[in-house]
Amino acid sequence: QGQLVESGGGLVQPGGSLRLSCAASGFNLAYYVIGWFRQAPGKEREGVSCINFSDGSTYYADSVKGRFTISRDTAENMVYLQMNSLKPEDTAVYYCAADLWDGLGLAATFRPSAFDSWGQGTQVTVSS
Repeated sequence: QGQLVESGGGLVQPGGSLRLSCAASGFNLAYYVIGWFRQAPGKEREGVSCINFSDGSTYYADSVKGRFTISRDTAENMVYLQMNSLKPEDTAVYYCAADLWDGLGLAATFRPSAFDSWGQGTQVTVSS
């Protein structure tokens, strides 16, 4: 069974930046899509961004497009989420998750129910 471990969360002022990391082990990531999701108190879990680990194609939610960048390190089995221009509404627990790629486009499959393996989450708080 694979394992995902997130790190890099914290407290940051509005307009600031954070980089989240997701360390993956026990997966053959060449067959997986890795996604970042977030969940704020009282809200449903929502997709932020995802990446096809094999070809590097990416997808972003409209709310983060132009501010967040997802990337991967194929040698280290790591996925990163660079978050810039952070807003208070970005405050949430951020999770990385893995989905065995079914060949469909990322937009078609990027929903929490499609992802089978999850990390424990890391808190991101944007506040002055």
